[in-house]
Amino acid sequence: MEFISYQNDTIASAFSCVSVFGCLVTGFIFGIFISYRDTPIVKANNRNLSYLLLVSIILSFLSVFLFLGRPNDVTCRLRETSFGIFFSVAVSSLLAKTVMVCVAFKSTKPGSPWRKWLSVKLPYTIVSLCSSFQALICIIWLSISPPFQDLDTDSYPGKIIIQCNEGSDIWFYSMLGYLGLLAAVSLVLAFMVRTLPDSFNEAKYITFSMLVFCSVWISMIPAYLSTRGKNMVAVEIFAVMASSAGLLGCVFFPKCFIILFKSEMNRKADLLGKREN
Repeated sequence: MEFISYQNDTIASAFSCVSVFGCLVTGFIFGIFISYRDTPIVKANNRNLSYLLLVSIILSFLSVFLFLGRPNDVTCRLRETSFGIFFSVAVSSLLAKTVMVCVAFKSTKPGSPWRKWLSVKLPYTIVSLCSSFQALICIIWLSISPPFQDLDTDSYPGKIIIQCNEGSDIWFYSMLGYLGLLAAVSLVLAFMVRTLPDSFNEAKYITFSMLVFCSVWISMIPAYLSTRGKNMVAVEIFAVMASSAGLLGCVFFPKCFIILFKSEMNRKADLLGKREN
């Protein structure tokens, strides 16, 4: 019987260590952002969205453990829907951040009609709607044809591959497709507003993070379809961890560097001075 076992596979230990390390690094960054929550660089582009993004990244790293061990009906249903929902929250948070950059820039003009959109509720509405639609897809998927444990005895002679069957391929690829649509919209919008003259503009970091995210999942799909057994699961785990690390590194590492090592750049006067230049 073949599956990624904690006892017989070193790859399971490696994935577990990387996942725990990713959670610890994300938690450390979360602590930095809470400690420096009143500084301009943390308050820029809605710090609550940053907190939500960090939580979703932690949950994405933890979802790796659903892919390890012997699969059953419960873990199969959780593993295929959890990363879809967690990443939808993360990507929609980045989308909301990018929208707020665009709205904030356009609302600076006198008499601009965009001022009415510059409210606290707008980013949370974006996150709620985008995430809720992904959750609805997953609920329908679980209701109609949920994933289940499957025994593959045909792929390799002499082996019984214990794996998860997606149940309905249509809803599985609908979930991935919607996640890809969110990422594509975030990438295009962030790329368009990356050069706006705003000192609080983090769209260029979001652009890099979405490039990494899209590249990982685009390359994952053909690799996922061309493998079988535990190698297929390993490809999916790698995609989850790589995209989580990409979001964490591209969005938060530059800010943490400024907070910890370039504190003189984390002052409102300096930021406003750059904006005027």
